[in-house]
Amino acid sequence: MRKAEVARKTKETDIAVAICLDGSGQAEIDTGVGFFDHMLTALAVHGGFDLSVKCGGDLEVDAHHSVEDVGIVLGQAFAKALGGKEGIARYGFFLLPMDEALAQCSLDLSGRAYFVWDAAFTADKVGELDTQMIPEFFRAFAVNAGVTLHLNLLYGENDHHRAEALFKAFAHALRMAVRQAGGGLLTTKGTI
Repeated sequence: MRKAEVARKTKETDIAVAICLDGSGQAEIDTGVGFFDHMLTALAVHGGFDLSVKCGGDLEVDAHHSVEDVGIVLGQAFAKALGGKEGIARYGFFLLPMDEALAQCSLDLSGRAYFVWDAAFTADKVGELDTQMIPEFFRAFAVNAGVTLHLNLLYGENDHHRAEALFKAFAHALRMAVRQAGGGLLTTKGTI
């Protein structure tokens, strides 16, 4: 089983993440930010990962530190669980409809962090989650997991649907990329 646990404590957050890439979509999420919990649960369910996230953060300030730091720790745990990447499909992509919204995710588990974001929201918040923090979460994950990540929102009207489409597209693309395809490393370089 490909799994990992990572904990990180700063003056702003105290986070513990456990992930199993070969799970069944079980989620135990508590960040103190309801809509973010909903999105991380969707990530676990649609990615097929068992995921536990516990975050105590300075929510009296705002959700910035909690959301970004969860992205950092989750990215580190994902990279650790993935190990040497032998035999994985490496690439993943998904086009996901969520009612009127359509999101696209393409990614490469290359070890080279890169993040492209082409999405916009009309509201400042969905629930208690600042919409400007959504790309910050994905950026933090990409940098700390060593993932080339492209997220595009093709269209949509409802910000809840827009955000959920992006998280679910991301989950399905990750699920595709971590799939055991057999063989060695999928690279001409000999290393990822």
